Amino acid sequence: MSKRIIIAGGGTGGHIFPAVAIGHALQRLQPGTQLLFVGAKGKMEMEKVPQEGFEIIGLDIAGFNRSNILKNITLPFKLLKSYRDAKQIIKDFKPDAAIGVGGYASFPILRMAQRLGIPTMIQEQNSYAGKSNQILGKKAQAICVAYANMERFFPKDRLILTGNPVRKNISQMDITREEGQVWLGGDPAKTTILAIGGSLGAKTINETIDEQLATIMDTGVQLVWQTGKQFYHQAVQSTSLYKGRVKVYDFIKEMDYAYAAADIVISRAGALAISELCIAAKPVIFVPFPYAAEDHQTSNAQALTEHNAALMVTDAMAKSELVKKLKSLMADTTMQGIMTQALRGLAIKDADERIAKKVFEIIK
Repeated sequence: MSKRIIIAGGGTGGHIFPAVAIGHALQRLQPGTQLLFVGAKGKMEMEKVPQEGFEIIGLDIAGFNRSNILKNITLPFKLLKSYRDAKQIIKDFKPDAAIGVGGYASFPILRMAQRLGIPTMIQEQNSYAGKSNQILGKKAQAICVAYANMERFFPKDRLILTGNPVRKNISQMDITREEGQVWLGGDPAKTTILAIGGSLGAKTINETIDEQLATIMDTGVQLVWQTGKQFYHQAVQSTSLYKGRVKVYDFIKEMDYAYAAADIVISRAGALAISELCIAAKPVIFVPFPYAAEDHQTSNAQALTEHNAALMVTDAMAKSELVKKLKSLMADTTMQGIMTQALRGLAIKDADERIAKKVFEIIK
């Protein structure tokens, strides 16, 4: 009998890409496995998951709004409705297991699956576990994590260190810097800086680069800048003086080539970005997003800075410190070498299959 599995969660690329990677791994290991993804209506998973060939259902659910408390008035009603909908989805699909990858839709589906006696697994991507996953972890059969010392949040006997699944083109990347530079259409002789802010862009990174573009370009580098949709036109305008030396993208699909072309990366510290950068093994300066739940991006970045695998600048200090730190790292090739080696030591390339194997184990 082919297995039936629900994968729930989403909201950002950091949740969606691992979900999709796990889905592909499940079907690779046991062809014929039937999958149903559950996301949040209006979020990017509703578009991205079908592009990967999977079926998805959307729940009418939102997260707690920390910046505007009034917007939370409808939250209890949405939560109740999402529980009812989750129960119906589970009754209709009859899954053998449910996997939660984080994001709004993860909690109601896994909570309901646990109530109905269906085996559940959590894939916790961050070094600081969110409250929802801590609650779900009490009854989950397995908790797959990417960092050590996670028994602070979860029952130790159910923890399994798998790493975070990343897109296949990155987990198996073997592109040389030269091939990356050909893709870029750049000058291979120039130091190449890659600035990325996750799938939605990063306001502080964008504004810092925008304000200090002349200083950055005076160092003789070339810049690859992923801005997100909102900042794209502003960035195109700002960089018009440096045509050929700055490439601006709202979203980079061929991230394997972008990583390969880069010498130094500036990035937010989302779990997925960190897992990808460990595999790409490029010296990196993290600017953690300070409003992430439980400030988990700062914890993620610190887990790497402790191993000399990265540098970190706080969001609040980015405008005064980021470019200074970038210039000093560019001048310090010894430090760049240390970081590259440390990153390689932290890389896990088969996280998707480790997780998939555990899913089939908990079903048995």
